[in-house]
Amino acid sequence: MGRHGHAGHHHDAHDEHAGRAHRHDHDHDHDHAAAGSRALAIALVLTAGFAVVEAIGGWIGGSLALLSDAGHMVADAGALGLALFAQRIARRPPSARASYGYARAEVLAAFVNALAMLLIVAFIVIEAVRRLASPEPVQGVLVAGIATAGLGVNVVAAWVLSRGGGSMNLHAAWLHVVSDALGSIAAIIAGVVIAWTGWLPIDPLLSIAISLLILRSTWRLLRRTTAVLMEGVPTHLDFEAIGVALAALPHVTGVHDLHVWHMGSEEVALSAHVNVGTGADWPGVLAAAQRLLRERYGIVHVTLQPAWPLPQREGARVIPLTPAK
Repeated sequence: MGRHGHAGHHHDAHDEHAGRAHRHDHDHDHDHAAAGSRALAIALVLTAGFAVVEAIGGWIGGSLALLSDAGHMVADAGALGLALFAQRIARRPPSARASYGYARAEVLAAFVNALAMLLIVAFIVIEAVRRLASPEPVQGVLVAGIATAGLGVNVVAAWVLSRGGGSMNLHAAWLHVVSDALGSIAAIIAGVVIAWTGWLPIDPLLSIAISLLILRSTWRLLRRTTAVLMEGVPTHLDFEAIGVALAALPHVTGVHDLHVWHMGSEEVALSAHVNVGTGADWPGVLAAAQRLLRERYGIVHVTLQPAWPLPQREGARVIPLTPAK
């Protein structure tokens, strides 16, 4: 037997304070989302505009580093567009068909963008190996000049995104832009070296080096988004510690069926069965548990189901249970 405990069931001063805090958090989240959307829109315009310039310059200059950077920017424009679309979808309220809302749209977009980055890295490495085997002429001065301008665009876009919030969706978009910035740096170095020495292998070698740097960050993002989509425990939380803390509350005799997962890119949810001494202990335990989870772990979406021993009916048959080994 049991019943669900949620904040707001008792209209007292504590619940009114919790309600005000929830409204404040909602307004704060709304402002965060609006700032994130603006950042993505600005970055999208900058990236898409300069991608065309780099593609033309790379084709004329014959630089793989510059063409790969242009390819990054084209892919990034698509990634930024996807991130912007996902963020607006994520702001939709819960519905009868999506009771949790659409917060995971951002996580899904980040996952897709991470996969796209892996494909881009693979393409650049394959093309670089081909260029090493068969070098092609590169106009170093032109490449360095265009790449310098591209680096400026990437730095501005990365700065704008860094101020838009810390969601996985924005982090994925930021990663795309930073990878472009690294690509621009590689193209600048390659252009200068070729202009001064004529050593053509520097272009594909730097492309491979930058791709490996991008691969590490992309793989980490892919692991994070996969963990969220698989409803894994958020990496910043200690599952065992949460269970021990709940079990240590006064009048709690045990905690089981504990689950902690991401609802979206940032919001965390928790559910658990809590054993208490008697039914009279439950209101105090519920309030203490909610306060503990909110203040120590930042978890506000909490569902706790209580259980306590019922007096046995006289003459009722009791089936003994042996604990599992």
